[in-house]
Amino acid sequence: MAGGLAQWCSTCLARVTDEDNSLKHQTMQKNSKRNSKLRFCDIESNSVDTEQEKNESQNNFVELLPLEVTLKIFSQLDIQSLCRASLTCRSWNSTIKDSDSLWKPHCLTLRTVCQREIDNDLQNGYSWRDILLRNYQKSKVKHEWLSGRYSNICSLISLPEKIMCPMDADTWGEIFEAELER
Repeated sequence: MAGGLAQWCSTCLARVTDEDNSLKHQTMQKNSKRNSKLRFCDIESNSVDTEQEKNESQNNFVELLPLEVTLKIFSQLDIQSLCRASLTCRSWNSTIKDSDSLWKPHCLTLRTVCQREIDNDLQNGYSWRDILLRNYQKSKVKHEWLSGRYSNICSLISLPEKIMCPMDADTWGEIFEAELER
């Protein structure tokens, strides 16, 4: 009986081992098929991505046209549109961001209100884009103050907090002089 039990155990173990090997083999075959499908899908998606990139670059005038023509087109945009265009794609962003000639006219428009600030930034070596970023909100607030929009404000609470920005003493001096002249 002991010999029969030993034989039965070895037979069971052999079956389990065979089944285990068979399962391993089946799993390997399934994985191999899945991997080959994945590789095919990767190849297919890579070719689709390549085709999409090719189509996008064909539709991207920034990459197709000479830089001078591209800058001429972008120069027709106002500040808000220029900022939105820079969000379109990387090539547009880098072209717009790196082009001082696009930002200079907008800065010169602000200069009528913030001449001292813009001249100081130019002397300190800031790019036209950085100058615009540094002075845009200030020029809007300063223009509103100088035009008398806040002349009848009775208290600090009456000021619209969202559009205010910090200004230096010289700017406040200009505003107070304008208020005294009214």
